[in-house]
Amino acid sequence: MSNDRIPVTVLTGFLGSGKTTLLNYILQAQHGKKVAVIENEFGEVAVDDKLVVVDAGQEIYETQNGCLCCKVRGDLVKILHELIEAKKPLDMVLIETTGMADPGPVVQTFFVDEKVQEAFRMDAIVTMVDAKHAELYLTEDTDHRAEAYQQIAFADVLLLNKIDLVQRSEREGIIRRIKEINDVQIIPCEYGRVDLDKIINIGGFDLDRVLEREPAFLREAENEDDYGHDHGHKRHDELVTSVGISERGELDFDHLNRWIQSVLASLGPNIYRTKGILNVEGEEDRYVFQGVHMIFDGQQDRAWREGEDRTNKLVFIGKNLKREALVESFKQCIVKN
Repeated sequence: MSNDRIPVTVLTGFLGSGKTTLLNYILQAQHGKKVAVIENEFGEVAVDDKLVVVDAGQEIYETQNGCLCCKVRGDLVKILHELIEAKKPLDMVLIETTGMADPGPVVQTFFVDEKVQEAFRMDAIVTMVDAKHAELYLTEDTDHRAEAYQQIAFADVLLLNKIDLVQRSEREGIIRRIKEINDVQIIPCEYGRVDLDKIINIGGFDLDRVLEREPAFLREAENEDDYGHDHGHKRHDELVTSVGISERGELDFDHLNRWIQSVLASLGPNIYRTKGILNVEGEEDRYVFQGVHMIFDGQQDRAWREGEDRTNKLVFIGKNLKREALVESFKQCIVKN
């Protein structure tokens, strides 16, 4: 796959979290990059595209009435194909999703369309959380709580916005709740103002770069279930969590492939993200894989370095995941000496 593919950043987050404010901040920053913005708005009348300030060298595209994040991704593919065919010099693509959507189908587009995959690379999913209303979205029985959990679960980096509107103790409580769903880098901010180097071209989908930035990202998960204790509130959406697997040994590739297919077939709808670096028997290259829901992509990566730890490391982020079953079934892929 070409290294000169155009990086894509997805901005997601619940309604009112500050996505459009952040988008404007990115576009108005003096970075000199040529940016294509793909707006997705939920509603009968388009408003968001009128709120985005577009400078010379930047273009804005709009999908139809919230359909970017539903199962039919025709609008997004069409726009991306138009960008490819126009052959305009672009440094990056920014996609702002509607606040009422699971970002998974957006990301899947970059896995399943060959032409898109050859021209673009998913750089990172940036999720914004409104500190003032986070407790409402994450604990109370609201209609769209599941979407808020999914947006956090998919994040490669998370911006905790509007921190000026909450007390320090509230902020710390929100961070703990977020970490229970996805142990991701959290950047507190006001008015969406952040160091852009921390959210743009960060290689959030590049496991090497993720591990350089967060060495503990694929750490072995704690044995204790994060949700085993009682918070005194309902538990259904709180079951969104992560399961980490860290096991030594070489893997039988055929057995591994069957295991992955079996896991996705049985748990696919509940698995939001998967990532892993694996040590396959007879191979001198690392095997790197990642998936979104039931879409899976795995390929050989760079060669293992001399003396490098070849421990197999995987992480599943999703809903109602069974830690023991995943770990024990994975162990069956390890070649017995």
